[in-house]
Amino acid sequence: MSTTPAPVNGEPLLSLLNVESAYGPIKAIRGVSLQVKRGEIATVLGSNGAGKSTILKTISGILDPRKGSITFKGQAITAQDPAYIVQQGLSHVPEGREVFALLSVHDNLLMGAYTRKDRDGVARDMETVFNYFPILRERATQDAGLLSGGQQQMLAISRALMAAPELILLDEPSLGLSPKLTKEIFEIVVRINREHGTTILLVEQNANMALNASDYGYVLENGRIVMEDTCARLREKDDIREFYLGMKAEGVRGERRWKKKKNWR
Repeated sequence: MSTTPAPVNGEPLLSLLNVESAYGPIKAIRGVSLQVKRGEIATVLGSNGAGKSTILKTISGILDPRKGSITFKGQAITAQDPAYIVQQGLSHVPEGREVFALLSVHDNLLMGAYTRKDRDGVARDMETVFNYFPILRERATQDAGLLSGGQQQMLAISRALMAAPELILLDEPSLGLSPKLTKEIFEIVVRINREHGTTILLVEQNANMALNASDYGYVLENGRIVMEDTCARLREKDDIREFYLGMKAEGVRGERRWKKKKNWR
């Protein structure tokens, strides 16, 4: 997988400032601040339940934040209607491959382009996603619900691309997939970024794949950002290597991981 960074503009395309969101009385994210620069792949790492998906749901308007602000392309989108946010150029690929099961693959892709009026552009983008995922061309007339899990993930990503977004929020693309298929999908995600300049905010439990694919990373624990850096630097940090990559420093004797404290710095 290529790790050559895409050209990254210094201005942030997306900014979160002190954002808090909750499900009833339970706070899911607490004072989260992060930025995604135009042209980069940024990733949020964290264990299950850390609040990663909540960040994406809050950005895309599915969940209203209780505090804080969100800006996209310099404009406030805090607690805006999801349809409005999509129209501004932001697409969300949710966890769990939420395709329209009773619609064909072709019609699922057209649903992704429902805000667009440029028929020629839609046709070109349809051809582009078929080039990325040739199996979707083969299954174009088949109901999406009959696709395999990996094929549904390809379709979910392709449907987001059909909106011609400037930013894609990508939630757990490896969930439930084989290592081989995960690698293939991550390679396509990197190609989309490198070839089209599409900015991507990626949420992923597979830290190794995410760090290799991304330019900049944030580590989320218990709803808070505890570390951020370039992914090249994050890969070298001891706590990341041990707790997220499963690598123990040389000379360290076996110690129960649940007794060891992380030393974020």
